[in-house]
Amino acid sequence: MASPFQVQKITTLTGHRDCVYTLECAPEPQKFFSAGADGLVVQWDLTQPETGELVAKVSSSVYALKYVPERNWLLIGHNHNSLEVLDLSAKAIVKTIPLPPAAIFDIQYSWEAQQAYLALGDGSLVMVDLEKLEVQKAVRFAEKSVRSVALHPQRTELALGLSDYRILILDRETLHVKQTLEGHTGSVFTVAYTPDGNYLLSGSRDAHLRVWNAENQYQEHTSIIAHLFTLNHIAFSPNGRLFATCSMDKSVKVWDAQTFKLLKVIDKARHAGHGTSVNKLFWSAHWNQLVSCSDDRSIAVWALTLKEI
Repeated sequence: MASPFQVQKITTLTGHRDCVYTLECAPEPQKFFSAGADGLVVQWDLTQPETGELVAKVSSSVYALKYVPERNWLLIGHNHNSLEVLDLSAKAIVKTIPLPPAAIFDIQYSWEAQQAYLALGDGSLVMVDLEKLEVQKAVRFAEKSVRSVALHPQRTELALGLSDYRILILDRETLHVKQTLEGHTGSVFTVAYTPDGNYLLSGSRDAHLRVWNAENQYQEHTSIIAHLFTLNHIAFSPNGRLFATCSMDKSVKVWDAQTFKLLKVIDKARHAGHGTSVNKLFWSAHWNQLVSCSDDRSIAVWALTLKEI
């Protein structure tokens, strides 16, 4: 099937001195943040991609960032024993919240509940009170890491992807396990709900993309061999009609969010893509540009345009 899209590499952003692990939205739609193994947190502007602005430097690798627009904070999860809360207006760390000595692999937050949820390398999920800026609850679910968290867009429910191959569905307030989803045969590195909340998508070290029907007790809807190696991250387009996956196989793939059919492959051979593992994606509302970051220390910006009929 011919793809409906043309893909063009707009630019490559360089400046990080080591692997780039994470990307996150910023206050303005044309901006985003990146961070990685060098401990540098950088803000980029898609309209002026040549220069990044250093907004913070921490003492160890950063795997997770989360922007809190209501307070103009950036939550920085680094591979140490604390969560840093950066006030972007003041350009200062306003709070360092002590945590167990484990990597923070993912951060999500609920503004209604005033809570942030942190996935930790020691198998814990930590709930942080965003008003008091202190740990509210910490529950250990596994011997191995919690790798990813996703909050259901409507229900008070969240999904956890674990390194022991399981996905847990929890009550967001009590953190009680409502359901366990099994099927993956590797660490579950990424979980994401569709914007309408009807499906949960998961990606794993087993290279499979699995789709679970959240409206029907999380029955498995489909399982797709999506990549050659580990599927690292899933990101939805701003309008929710598409999603992208990225992988240790160096590629980025674009999918239809209704049919879960593959639409486009972005890779080194065809599009001068990344040379090593692609770790995270950010789909910007600015001209619908897709941003990817990699172990090759670079960040790539892609334009997806519909072909003229």
